[in-house]
Amino acid sequence: MKASELLRQYQDGERNFQGVKLRGESLRGKNLSGADFSGSDIRGADFTKANLKGAKFCRVKTGLQQPQFTIYTGVVIILLVLAALSSSLRVVLGVITILSTAIISIAHGRTSTIRELLATINTVIGIGSVVSFFFTLLFCTFITGSISRVIVTTGLLPLLWVLIVGSLISIRGSRAGIVSGAIAQVKHGLIRVTLAISNELIKMTVINLSGTSFRKADLTDVDFSQATIQNTNFGYAVLHNVFWRDVRKFNQLRVGKSYLANPKIRQLIVTGKIQNQNFDYQNLRGVNLQGADLQDASFIGTNLKQANLQDADLSRAKLVQTQLDQTDLTGAILTGATIEDWGITSHTKLDGVRCRYIFMRLPTKDDPNPRRKPDNWQEEFENGDFADFIQPIVDTLDLYHNQGVDPRAIAISLKQLAENHPDAELEIVAMEKRGQDNLLLRLATALGANLSQLNAEYFQTYHEIKSLAQTEVKALLAEKDNRIYNLENMIVTALQRPSFYTQTYQSQGDIFMADTTKNDFSGGKFSQGVVNVDKSQGNRISGPIYANHVGGIINNYPPEQKQNLADAAVEIQQLLQQLEQNYPNATEIEKQSALAVTLQQEIKQNPTLKARLINALKEGGIEALKVLFGPIGIPIEMVKGWIEAEAS
Repeated sequence: MKASELLRQYQDGERNFQGVKLRGESLRGKNLSGADFSGSDIRGADFTKANLKGAKFCRVKTGLQQPQFTIYTGVVIILLVLAALSSSLRVVLGVITILSTAIISIAHGRTSTIRELLATINTVIGIGSVVSFFFTLLFCTFITGSISRVIVTTGLLPLLWVLIVGSLISIRGSRAGIVSGAIAQVKHGLIRVTLAISNELIKMTVINLSGTSFRKADLTDVDFSQATIQNTNFGYAVLHNVFWRDVRKFNQLRVGKSYLANPKIRQLIVTGKIQNQNFDYQNLRGVNLQGADLQDASFIGTNLKQANLQDADLSRAKLVQTQLDQTDLTGAILTGATIEDWGITSHTKLDGVRCRYIFMRLPTKDDPNPRRKPDNWQEEFENGDFADFIQPIVDTLDLYHNQGVDPRAIAISLKQLAENHPDAELEIVAMEKRGQDNLLLRLATALGANLSQLNAEYFQTYHEIKSLAQTEVKALLAEKDNRIYNLENMIVTALQRPSFYTQTYQSQGDIFMADTTKNDFSGGKFSQGVVNVDKSQGNRISGPIYANHVGGIINNYPPEQKQNLADAAVEIQQLLQQLEQNYPNATEIEKQSALAVTLQQEIKQNPTLKARLINALKEGGIEALKVLFGPIGIPIEMVKGWIEAEAS
């Protein structure tokens, strides 16, 4: 099919071009996104700068155009052999060879601008010199019996290297591929390296002149599965999420600086099965490893941003400091993987991740503890639990404090910041103790909030308050209400009682984290509805929101536990109503701090509630506390610490 006919049909809405023959056709710069070329013959076709997003090239054949290139190559070989017989004849025929090569290149549509024309001629001059020189050596070999002997005895090796270096300079963008390809062929020996590099130079020229070209094409989401790919130019192409599974041959390529330059990575994307291999610090951005078997593989420091890892098996893989922004891990298996400091973000897809347990640290000689989660080695994550456990808190306002943390100054500064920027919807989501006395506060914000401005304003206020004398601070506090003390106490607790907090993937230290997915205090209200204990229905809890969260779960417990949990839930609901009355206009930060501090005081001072919570923890474990405090966003480990402290 001619390119013009194909473009006409595409313009009319046709997308099915399976099995067509496009040998030598030029589709340079055309928009063919979504087209299906499965089973087609595209040898010698030019897709340079084409938009091929989402196109299918399953089972296609790429490579050199036949038979024109074979005839042309034969003519060039004859000319070069003749040129080897006479230096004067070599000069004349060399010029003819160079010009004919350039003309044929233009005829094939490989040069469309003056710059590319000059680059092509420059390339051919460099390559032609080396090739012509080698055919001279080849002719001499018939007499001496050894090309190495010719090079060494005649002293031509330096001249050959001059020609090679000149050719490398002439072929811009191919130097790295040529040298790496040559090194892959030889291990040592100057002569062998020289011959190998020359071989790579010739290969690059052949691909440029008559191979299939995807140079600078957009191949996003393209499917090359089961294709036969050789003598093809992928230089500067966009290779995001390209599917290469079961590609055959896959050699004689121009790949630039893409991941295709690494033979081990090519094997990985073709076979989809490389276990216990090391890919540390490799750039695999945008690679498609869907369904790949990557068990025990190491990706320490690897760039896997925007990679497709759907349904991949990453069991026991090392994902330490792995970059995973916009990576798709949907349905992936992560059981036994090590995820220390891995770089997931809110754009990392974790839907349906299968994981029975995970390790938070890579064991070392000094610290062999891998920090398994769940902590109990006899327990495992239930379906869907891991994604909820590991979902990162991102796009937060991070306020890092060092050199003497002042909880009172923090509390005042936060309250002032919340009052000055109500639209920012500031909400504390984490308190992390760093080192001995340093503290990191993380605040969730409204979408589009200026984090830089908020950070600068907060610390300006914080440092000003820290510099005030005690009398001035007291005067400032007199202007505030008692709610400021609640937040201050909360910060002091975070610094003094790290045992209340749980470690997460984000921190080297301890972390206090509120469950923001369940913490809904909309409308300035603490209470979430009324908990009704209906004696006629077995103490069934009903009512809006809080009751809905708690009631159905409690009914699944044995009668003795159900009664205890129901009674505790009633007291907690009464506490929420009391806070609503005391602080009707509180900000989100104030609500959270007041709720936490008041609950801690209530556990200490209310023997009935304390006894019920101690029994709930004893009989139902941490899960019982999740039932009671999960819906209102109170960190479970913190409550557990309070209860255990009182029980002891």
